[in-house]
Amino acid sequence: MPRYFFHVVDGHNIIDNEGTEFPNLRHARAEAIRLAGAILRDEGDTFWDGTEWHMNVTDVAGQSVLRLRFSADDQGIAPDEDHETTAPA
Repeated sequence: MPRYFFHVVDGHNIIDNEGTEFPNLRHARAEAIRLAGAILRDEGDTFWDGTEWHMNVTDVAGQSVLRLRFSADDQGIAPDEDHETTAPA
């Protein structure tokens, strides 16, 4: 079964040295989406400065087979979430 490695580059390199076996690239793609979603959910507040980060999925030979790219910008239009707002009466 092929082994795939999920590396994250977001200003820091998080290298997957172990990898995970999947039956095919389709399953590795689903895992990349799941993993990226978990990262966005858990670390999402840190990505709002416009800096691009990506996940590079490689095969056992180190060849890139998938790449997911993300960036997020806070446009400053929404009210500051740290301050309470009151609803109009």
